[in-house]
Amino acid sequence: MTQNSAARSRKRIVIVLLIAIAVGATYVYVKHAPPGTPEADASHAARPGGRRSGPGMMDPNAAVSVAVGTAGTADVPVIQQALGTVIPNYSVTVTSRVDGQLMAVYFTEGQYVKKGQLLAQIDPRPYQATLDQYQGDLAQNQALLKSAQLTVERYKRLFAKDSIAKQDLDTQTATVGQYAGAVKADLAQIDAAKLNLTFAKIVSPIDGYVGLRLVDPGNIVASSSTTGIVTVTQTNPVAVTFNLPQAQLATLLPKVRKGEALNVQALDQLGTTPLASGTLKFISNEIDTTTGSIKLKALFDNPDEKLYPNQFVNVKLTTDTLRNAVVVPSAAVQLSSTGEFLYVVKDGKVTRRTIKIGPVLGDQTVITDGVTQGEQVVTRGIDHLREGSKVEVEVDKPAGTEVDGSAHKSMKHAKGDKAS
Repeated sequence: MTQNSAARSRKRIVIVLLIAIAVGATYVYVKHAPPGTPEADASHAARPGGRRSGPGMMDPNAAVSVAVGTAGTADVPVIQQALGTVIPNYSVTVTSRVDGQLMAVYFTEGQYVKKGQLLAQIDPRPYQATLDQYQGDLAQNQALLKSAQLTVERYKRLFAKDSIAKQDLDTQTATVGQYAGAVKADLAQIDAAKLNLTFAKIVSPIDGYVGLRLVDPGNIVASSSTTGIVTVTQTNPVAVTFNLPQAQLATLLPKVRKGEALNVQALDQLGTTPLASGTLKFISNEIDTTTGSIKLKALFDNPDEKLYPNQFVNVKLTTDTLRNAVVVPSAAVQLSSTGEFLYVVKDGKVTRRTIKIGPVLGDQTVITDGVTQGEQVVTRGIDHLREGSKVEVEVDKPAGTEVDGSAHKSMKHAKGDKAS
């Protein structure tokens, strides 16, 4: 058994040595294979940093296939974006202007009401009684005034005949003035009583939607109360407030002072769906020192109520329009540590251009410096480009070209199989 084990061990050693010799010989052959052979190409490509130049490999001098776009011109709006809050154009807390018992309410919570529509009724009887009293006082003072005026006329005739003293005539004339003043006071009190009687009927001051009823019928309401009976909110038109950096003030203020109607668009929270379009109406008279921004207010027609009070919206304010601005596809614009740049195609080669960009409109970007109208810029294949790289512009194939070619080849192959 011992001799057999030793023999097997020797055989294993011999086999391992033979394998090692074969591997080493292969390595030496491949490493020192003549240039141009498949083995040399494979070895060169496998080494780190090896350049590909063999069959199927990338040629550094070959043209890079790229897609291009053409620089054009367009009228591009300059848009400022901000986050805004919808607020009612008017919001009124309806309170009683007289004291008394609330007899009835004539609205349903959430109802749309018109200006002047009756909302509630205060007990009118005390104010009607006061009115009747003042009217009685007026009648009495008017009668006294009439009597005093007749007396003055008699005194004037008697004084002309030297039958009474001048003092009696002056006294009676003063009495006429006294009663005339009393009549005026009565008329004023009657007007005040009629006004209070009118205030006993509480009407809506604006068009809008009523909120929750704050006081139930039967309660005593007072003119000094700040709680109110109900709140009426106007939602058409509706306003949106938003803030912009104070740097925009120099552009906006002259336009607003001249009365220019700057367009404002309200979009949903995602900023994708337009909700309403309006105009800028107000710029705050001071800058917020805590944020360095200025508050603005825009007014929107809101017949379909897409804007609702306290709703958050995205706001786009058009401050200006760039006429005949140079625009390129946004995919062409690249960013580096030195700023924006793009590649311009000319005579089959590319040139790297440093550019200055302006506003972005959809998939187009305004170029304020660096590109002129009509130049071709690279939009795809940019990662493989360097200054002066040769390029081959891709040509868009008509739809169905590849499918038709494949079908033609399949039909040709099928005919060949049938002939065989």
